[in-house]
Amino acid sequence: MQTRFKERAKVIDIVITAVAAMLSVGTMLYGIFHYGLSETWPELVLNVFYIACVVMIWMYFFNTGITTQQFNYWCTICVGITVMLRDILFSPQMAYYPISLACSTLSVTLLCMLTYFYARKDWEGYTKRNLWMICIIDALIALLYNIDIMLEPSDEFTAYSITEIWIRPTITYGLVACFVSETKK
Repeated sequence: MQTRFKERAKVIDIVITAVAAMLSVGTMLYGIFHYGLSETWPELVLNVFYIACVVMIWMYFFNTGITTQQFNYWCTICVGITVMLRDILFSPQMAYYPISLACSTLSVTLLCMLTYFYARKDWEGYTKRNLWMICIIDALIALLYNIDIMLEPSDEFTAYSITEIWIRPTITYGLVACFVSETKK
């Protein structure tokens, strides 16, 4: 099979992203099985979008059946839906209001950035700095969720929650790694 990227660093970025995302999704599916569907059904819905992103990353990486525009559109749609579902519509109860407010603000900012990114007709003109800001904001949201979870009393569900939080920034990193090479020089 022929890969889209020839640079060793780019290949390593994509492979690390895909492997980490697959392990995280696998952990989440195990958690759904372990805790029961009645407790974890929202994670199953999110995992459908995460799995779709991982599949599209692999299809894009191996240059099979997906154009850059399709990859751009469908991956940003999937990530945007997960932001909307997990962080805005069904945001988790957080113990500390300032952290909750910061997460909500960053989530709306991320959703606006994703909307602007896939709505552009000349998306190749999107700068590398703007692409990395999408990844950084998503990582900040995950970090704030992680801080809130660590400040609360832990239970057996804590490790499961922390794993779930870091799936989307991992996928976002992969998307950015793919698109950084597609932007205009």
